[in-house]
Amino acid sequence: MTSVIFIVVDSLRQDHVSFYGWEGCPVETPNIDALARESVAFENMYPEALPTIPVRTQWMTGQRTLPFRPWQPLTPEDRTVADILSEEGYLTALFTDCYHFFKPGYNLHRSFRVWRWIRGQEYDPYRSGPLRRFKLEDFVKDSYTEEWKRLVETCLVNLESIRRTEDYYCARLVREAIGWLEENRGRKPVLLWVDSFDPHEPWFPPPEFDRYTDPNWTGKRPILPPGGPASAHFSEDEIRYIRGLYAGEVAYVDHYIGQLLEALKEYGYYDDSIIVLSADHGHPLADHGKFLKGGDRMYSELLKVPFMIRFPGGEYGGRKLDALAQFHDVLPTILDAIGLGKDTEAMHGKSLMPLIRGEEESVRDAIITGYYGAPDRCIRDKTWSYIRRPEGEPDELYNLVEDPRERKNLIDEYPEEAARLASKFGSLYAVRGKEIKGIQGKYEVEGSAGA
Repeated sequence: MTSVIFIVVDSLRQDHVSFYGWEGCPVETPNIDALARESVAFENMYPEALPTIPVRTQWMTGQRTLPFRPWQPLTPEDRTVADILSEEGYLTALFTDCYHFFKPGYNLHRSFRVWRWIRGQEYDPYRSGPLRRFKLEDFVKDSYTEEWKRLVETCLVNLESIRRTEDYYCARLVREAIGWLEENRGRKPVLLWVDSFDPHEPWFPPPEFDRYTDPNWTGKRPILPPGGPASAHFSEDEIRYIRGLYAGEVAYVDHYIGQLLEALKEYGYYDDSIIVLSADHGHPLADHGKFLKGGDRMYSELLKVPFMIRFPGGEYGGRKLDALAQFHDVLPTILDAIGLGKDTEAMHGKSLMPLIRGEEESVRDAIITGYYGAPDRCIRDKTWSYIRRPEGEPDELYNLVEDPRERKNLIDEYPEEAARLASKFGSLYAVRGKEIKGIQGKYEVEGSAGA
């Protein structure tokens, strides 16, 4: 049986991976690029429901979560990749610094034989006590709410123990995973899931990677900017500085992804495994006026991710596919590739292997994405992106070919394209057998259009 290696890079924007060739990409990612060149790389892979836990549920189960399922633990009925491969004799291991896996009542590590949790990311209640190395006032602005200042302080308390580059979370995560590879050298097949929370905020790159900000900066260091309008808190110089912090985080994570890939080679897993690398979503950096994720930010900076699959021996490698796909397609694809397609029959996702083998050009003609409980929905094909906004707010339509940064709203110029995409809303959910009311907004469509 073929081993499966799944590498997650949280909050990594596609336009910050140099392989994808976005104009103005501010950072080089040589290690991810090298993997991409040997892989089938997808240009239009999208999350279905956002953010962190819903995405991982899609990956692990092959099931849709939008709009039926909120951010929640796995249920007893969920059959995950770890369940399936454990039954097939795989040695399963999970390494992550994503503390959401382990919040009280959460169980995404279920059925992994081995799991390790690197503590301290974001608001993980890992450490307590007063700040000693850092001064809170250096990292917050007067305009922050008291609650937001407390969140920044929680992050800083956790960061106080970091002294050297190897103390940073991604470095520790990769070191743990490499140690497991060394200990289990030669044991096959394995499912190894390495899930890095960086470059998720707070953005606090190691000094050697903090090379995208102004070296003469003397202002605040806003490693955790509040969501909402950036102009309420930051000048243009400060926005550029924050974007530089994020770019430094991307460079730092790419470096350690390179170390992990080298270890896979050294211990004999690289060339005979299926290796998947993906982000769960991107991250708004005030591109449309706001920082942080949110249900009202359904633009490419949040939705477009790097996604690539390297097959054993580099088979099918060196190709970019522009076909539309979503995260609940990933598990059916992996299982199909390793000869377990029978286990995908109850999944909502579709195997992408016909695309990868060149037998078909598409498996979807549109995708839909959004947040559970949020009114905004985004429906896209390869040319157009239609954003349904709450009642009373104008809907949006963008031409992704001519305007990939989504600067010009064409909703009034091309109403027929908005109506066409809106008409797909019901059909995208008909597979679930539930009656879902259609798009609410300027181009409302009642009922379902079929499967």
